[in-house]
Amino acid sequence: MAGDILRNVEDKMRKTAEGLKIELASIRTGRASVNLVDHLKIDYAGVPTALIQLAGISVPEAKLLVIQPWDKNMIRSIEKAILASDLGLTPVSDGNVIRINVPPLSEERRQELIKVVHRRVEERKVSIRNLRHDALNELKGLERDKKISQDEQKRFSAQLQKSTDSFIATAEQIGQNKEAELIQV
Repeated sequence: MAGDILRNVEDKMRKTAEGLKIELASIRTGRASVNLVDHLKIDYAGVPTALIQLAGISVPEAKLLVIQPWDKNMIRSIEKAILASDLGLTPVSDGNVIRINVPPLSEERRQELIKVVHRRVEERKVSIRNLRHDALNELKGLERDKKISQDEQKRFSAQLQKSTDSFIATAEQIGQNKEAELIQV
């Protein structure tokens, strides 16, 4: 029972760290990447739909993104979503495809994005700690209900702390990698 709690919380912590990696991939680094725009939600027949499901996205050059919608009527909606996003990108359309030039980041913008990375990493670390807290409460409940001994509860708590420390370190490493990517000119 306590082992199930640990496996469950470790799985949630792993998903939290993986989610951070995906979330940080959408932060612009001055280099074109499909991850910059693939998550954008476009209103398609009244349903918010991810851009990746509505168009082909390619990176023919290091500073250029090309979006080719499956439905040409979606071009205006896609342009609006890109302009409304916080990416600071300007789409150019020829009626068939949308081209986005990815300009180099200014030093000021780099510093702003690094702060965003730090904030998102910290949010994920707090989430991981909250998962640990919830699991600790469950373990204490098992001990209170005499389903595990006090020694077992302490052993499982120590294991839980090791897992927590490991996933927090992973989140920090993901943040440091993204920061290094942002600093690179």
